[in-house]
Amino acid sequence: MAKASILIVEDDPSLGEVLDYNLRQEGYQVDLSRDGQQGLRHAREHCPDLIVLDLMLPMIDGLEVCRQLRADPNTKDLSILMLTARSEESDELVGFTVGADDYVTKPFSVKVLLQRINALLRRKDKGNADREILVSQGIMIDRVRHRATAGGIALDLTPSEFGLLSALIRQPGRAFSRAELIDSALGDDAIVLERTIDVHIRSLRKKLAAHADLIQTVRGIGYRLRDPTDLVLT
Repeated sequence: MAKASILIVEDDPSLGEVLDYNLRQEGYQVDLSRDGQQGLRHAREHCPDLIVLDLMLPMIDGLEVCRQLRADPNTKDLSILMLTARSEESDELVGFTVGADDYVTKPFSVKVLLQRINALLRRKDKGNADREILVSQGIMIDRVRHRATAGGIALDLTPSEFGLLSALIRQPGRAFSRAELIDSALGDDAIVLERTIDVHIRSLRKKLAAHADLIQTVRGIGYRLRDPTDLVLT
């Protein structure tokens, strides 16, 4: 069985060639674009399984490429791993807000990058295999169609945000540590810093809008979805 297709959008020729070579060695089908405009066009025409997207690109930058892909019904569910030389948490938040599923800062180990790519693809396969609908306190998650609503309004969630919300909604009231959320929502093979969960949660709360307070911070531990029984307590 052929491995997944991966699109690299990277304007640094040497880095692009290194990534192209290593991914092909792993058996992936690989295409390489040198600027954001070319990468966006290729993604729309071929819908790869995953995109390795540099942030600083000529023509159209990575953030705008990501934003446009998420806005297009045909490409909104593509897995996107963003590469950048920046390392500030605010830059990570911007990347996750426009829809990136993971975020790797340069310089990085190719081996670690491959692990992150494998983790994203496995999460995607696992999500496609799950078949159930989860409902709690006005939030509905349909794992068959990969759709989520809050108060009847559709939520535009990244795969990572979808996984986090699914994990929380399964057990309302349970306090999850950040490590548990990485394992439950993102997969135990995911290479994710615990503070990255905080960035995802922040973005998820923003998208939940009026339902944002359903995700509660548990000091010294992590997060939980509010227990429905709390609503009837006096």
